[in-house]
Amino acid sequence: MLFNLKLTAEKSIKSTTKQNGLVIFILDNLKKSELNKNLDNYSLVINETLFEKYNDKKITSFQANSTDKKVSFVKIVKIKKDKLSADTFRNELAGLIQSLREEHIDELSIATIDPMEVNKIFTDDTYYFQTYAEGILLGNYNFDNYKSEQSKPAKLDVKFITNEIQSAKKGITTAINLINAVKFTKDLVNEPAITLTPKELAKRTKAELTKEGVKVTVFNKKQLKEKNMNAILSVGSASPNDPCLIIMRYKPKAKAKKKIALVGKGVTYDTGGLSIKPTSGMIDMKADMAGAAATIGIMKAAAKFKLPYEIIGIVPAVENTISGNAYKPGDVVKTASGKSIEVKDTDAEGRIILADALEYASKQNPDEIIDFATLTGSIMVALGEYAAGIFTNDDSMADDLYKAGMRTYERVWRLPFWDDYNKLIKSDIADVSNLGPRWGGAITAGKFLENFVDKKIPWVHIDIAGVALANDLNNYTKKWHPGFGVRLIIDYLQNR
Repeated sequence: MLFNLKLTAEKSIKSTTKQNGLVIFILDNLKKSELNKNLDNYSLVINETLFEKYNDKKITSFQANSTDKKVSFVKIVKIKKDKLSADTFRNELAGLIQSLREEHIDELSIATIDPMEVNKIFTDDTYYFQTYAEGILLGNYNFDNYKSEQSKPAKLDVKFITNEIQSAKKGITTAINLINAVKFTKDLVNEPAITLTPKELAKRTKAELTKEGVKVTVFNKKQLKEKNMNAILSVGSASPNDPCLIIMRYKPKAKAKKKIALVGKGVTYDTGGLSIKPTSGMIDMKADMAGAAATIGIMKAAAKFKLPYEIIGIVPAVENTISGNAYKPGDVVKTASGKSIEVKDTDAEGRIILADALEYASKQNPDEIIDFATLTGSIMVALGEYAAGIFTNDDSMADDLYKAGMRTYERVWRLPFWDDYNKLIKSDIADVSNLGPRWGGAITAGKFLENFVDKKIPWVHIDIAGVALANDLNNYTKKWHPGFGVRLIIDYLQNR
């Protein structure tokens, strides 16, 4: 992390002996008299230069001067009301916190906009302030575990200035608990594959989740054989690091409203197997377990928030590598369900291990199943790095996930899931092929998975290949793999 943070809320900026910074959020549609009224409380030098900067449509933020000698810098951030989104303050503050390392301040006051002024976007005051805190916490993330020289995080007190103290404090607490789970997810995804083997993933999961009261069970190679989970075993057959299946169970103290099964693809490294990737395609493949990491992070957050659902998290963890024991294109693999898979491409391995995991999830008789997987390059062709693809025949789940995505800005977009696509993955020698033609690849991957889900159970497949890696969408996704999915699903479950 960049700073050792303390987040609080106060009604006004109190006199202090510390070196301060001040950030003022302000809407772009104020008249001169309204602007004066907004800025009067902050010991600013208010002159024509300030008004000129405020009125310049090309300027979105600018420095101002303070008459208080303890305030080392003042930044005014002009928010365009017609461009306001649920991610505006989260994104702005994530960028801000990253820019403060050279400012050498002990305290940062953030003057917030009155919730009434933005209530068309933020209908809940607590969630409004939660996005401020999330931005600070997400932007504060750093992963420098393997650098020989590491700087000690400086202490920084962040104070949100508002009259809505209780809503702000509740939003801060929620954000801290939520982003702690996101941080654990990010740490897993950013960890090099040389250390994060399937066994190590299981070990860290058990150590972290047991503290939250989540029961964690791990099926080893011998147990996978006993359960006929040949899909997982086949993909992991070439690696000296044995595959495993991680099962996490959370139960609320009261009677659960529903039982939810979460399944995450856990390929801790993917060479492509014998259908080998080029070097450029392998560099980020430590993150091919981002679906697993999201599942684990969701379990951590769900337990922390004491959600009223029984939740089962299922992670098939493997390395897809190369040796004389590797499974081969042309092989037929019989899964735990009894259905067989023709292997046409060993680099389409994620869907193979998910076959056993989804079948196991179905046997738990949940009320709904959600799976997460960095499954296809095709979803990136369709949606870029800006949204995950969702595939389902359940309109209710799709609609609720879309709404959760718009609130959290972990956005999802529903693609066609018609049965017409089934013919593209037919096999002459097995029940289904693991690869279809080039066109519609994300859809045929989803249709493949559908073969292993009980048709009576509502199910959503989420392809996160485009959003799980670092990208330029916003200030908190640029450098490190962002831990996509935790905020999305917690919001979905809280508002379902």
